[in-house]
Amino acid sequence: MLQRECLAPGVHLNCIPADKFNRCRISLHFRFPASREKATDQALLPLVMDRGYAACPDMTQLTRKLARLYGAALSVETSMQGASRVLSVSITGIKDRFALNGEALTAEYAAIVFGVAFDPYFENGCFSREAVEIEKTTLARQLESEINDKRLYCVRQARRKFFGDSPAGIERDGYLADLPSVTCESLTAAYQEMLRTAQLDVICLGADEDVVRRMTLEKLAGVQREPAQLENYLFMPAQPVEHFREEMDLVQAKLCMLFTWNQCVKPEQLNAFRLAMSVFGGSATSRLFLNVREKQSLCYYCASRFASPTAFMMVDSGVEPANAEKAEQAILKELNDLVNGPITEEELENSRRGILSGLNSVGDSLAGLENWYYNEILRGGNVNTPEQAARQLNEVTAEDVRAILSGFRYSVSYLVTKKEEPSHAE
Repeated sequence: MLQRECLAPGVHLNCIPADKFNRCRISLHFRFPASREKATDQALLPLVMDRGYAACPDMTQLTRKLARLYGAALSVETSMQGASRVLSVSITGIKDRFALNGEALTAEYAAIVFGVAFDPYFENGCFSREAVEIEKTTLARQLESEINDKRLYCVRQARRKFFGDSPAGIERDGYLADLPSVTCESLTAAYQEMLRTAQLDVICLGADEDVVRRMTLEKLAGVQREPAQLENYLFMPAQPVEHFREEMDLVQAKLCMLFTWNQCVKPEQLNAFRLAMSVFGGSATSRLFLNVREKQSLCYYCASRFASPTAFMMVDSGVEPANAEKAEQAILKELNDLVNGPITEEELENSRRGILSGLNSVGDSLAGLENWYYNEILRGGNVNTPEQAARQLNEVTAEDVRAILSGFRYSVSYLVTKKEEPSHAE
């Protein structure tokens, strides 16, 4: 069970039991308002921070240091959570009691992860100009390669149309056109703003809690803090459906359909959403898989997903170009049938078993435990254990599933398909 302690305004220490593991993990999650103007700086931050920190500024030196700590693993990543961005710094390594020479490994891990987060390597008060330019090139390649993955490209294009100028639509990886204007000075300013405004959750799994608590307080003492107020949930208003089509040289077309729930999600509704998604298109026993893919053979894959922070559902599929319209109509029919027709006990239980299996496996890894509890924290309200979620899931009825699915409104369709052959008049 999570033990959550407030250390300062906007700062919490979260300790999760991890007795069955021989490894431990310390993570720092900085959550702060996403900004379109600063999105590319914010996207570049983890790439530069991952290269080293003040006490260990060289990448090779840092790699060797981690190797000497029995192969400890460090990661710096960014993700989007509704209208917020999260920058996460994590380290994983074996527990102190398994050290061959009695080393205080937690203290070593904490020094690294807090060093990366709070004491980056600066030259003349800024991030290294050379490091920034190198990672700008890395990020540029990443952004340019989006078009190569047609499924990912279609999903992202659909999201762009769906969210428009909403903060929830800000790109996690920034914008290629903005990269030239990113400098070591602008990146440093973005970093300092993050330290000042972020809600910080420190998550400790199996590591020495006293060491982590003490180091958190020591690092915060040197930071002028003004934590921002953040929204846990938002939604896009319903609108008349818009269809977008883009032609490319490809064989398999990609279709992405986005639906808004047209209101914010409440934490207590999440298990009903989980079961509704599984019944509709989130499992191998779902309506979309069995009917649209298997029986009608209208798509190569067809799955639904739901994002609770932004209250939208996505159905993405790979289809024959000639079947795109049929597939779209078949998907809409399955949704309508679930809302207005019978939902069998068999399909409910098949879906329920799949979700319960996933809940039962949360505790199989440190990362699984951390992801579960941090997502629970982000949602607000009571922090549930996987076992509590499983009990709540067992109480979800067919009527609950129907009520969830009936709330969705079709908003955006984005089709990436092959170029039409020019007609030749005789």
